[in-house]
Amino acid sequence: MMNKFFAILNARNKEFLRDRAALAWNFVFPVLLIFGFSFMFNDDARSLHKVGVLHTSLTNIESIDNPFLQLKHFQFVSYNDESEAVLKVDQHKIDLLVDFNNKRYWVNETSARGYIVETLLTNYFPNFDRSQTSGRAIRYVDWVMPGILGMNMMFSCLFGVGYVIVRYRKNGVLKRFQATPLTAFEFLSAQIVSRLIIVMLVTSIVFFGSHLLLDFYILGSLFNLLIVGMLGASSMIAMSLLIASKSASEEFAGGLLNFLSWPMMLLSGVWFSLEGAPEVVKSIAQIFPLTHMLDAARAIMTDGVGLAAVSGHLIVLAIMTIVFLAASSWMFSWGNNRT
Repeated sequence: MMNKFFAILNARNKEFLRDRAALAWNFVFPVLLIFGFSFMFNDDARSLHKVGVLHTSLTNIESIDNPFLQLKHFQFVSYNDESEAVLKVDQHKIDLLVDFNNKRYWVNETSARGYIVETLLTNYFPNFDRSQTSGRAIRYVDWVMPGILGMNMMFSCLFGVGYVIVRYRKNGVLKRFQATPLTAFEFLSAQIVSRLIIVMLVTSIVFFGSHLLLDFYILGSLFNLLIVGMLGASSMIAMSLLIASKSASEEFAGGLLNFLSWPMMLLSGVWFSLEGAPEVVKSIAQIFPLTHMLDAARAIMTDGVGLAAVSGHLIVLAIMTIVFLAASSWMFSWGNNRT
């Protein structure tokens, strides 16, 4: 069994490496996007001051008769967890954190926006206790980078596997495999491992190359990021195999892959956060493996959490991979009546 598996794995890797155009595009596309966003969306692009308010719901904020809370061009965000909110100040995600109940506020000493908000706050409440933090700002490129790499992985996983299987079936290659002792599970498993090696290798090279030049904000473990990336890529590859398991037309398979990839790209938080989106949109986003991969990766990178904190996302990705692969093996067609 292992000899058959490694024979298919080796053949598929060589086929990809010989396609120089596809190989080059997998490197160039994400790099162009990352550097483009690093210049287009920097700190100067933000126009609102964002202030965190402890132990007060957003509904209560709007009803409080407080001159500071009535300032225009300010966005107020409610927090119940003090440590979480202070971390947001450290990372420049919010300009200032204030607790009106305890007459206290937190400001980052390195934040120019925080200095402006603090000046306004102390004009209204000069007796509030001041707590000072320090930390490096999370730029937009730091936040969007996992989304760009995840999107590149998604397209590589879906189209790099689905089209290949359909082309094999259309050209009669699968019928030749059918004459061998190779089983559908062995063939599909080799496809997953082959694409997983390629995707993770390309993504790692792009990630570290960009990191050397842009110095991304990374609090968590790179090994944990690797685990998240492998599980996310595996689930998307298995999803592509499920679509290609019966498709005999490249056009039909392409339509199905586009039907999945575009909603996944728009709703999984690639370009923007879904934090303020309607609950129905958030619920729909949970059906996509890319959503769970990006949420876990960003939590590790910007919040410094471990695998235990994102275990829910990892379990979902693992279940998706197993279910998609099992269904693909059961439905797989070699090109005739044999399944």
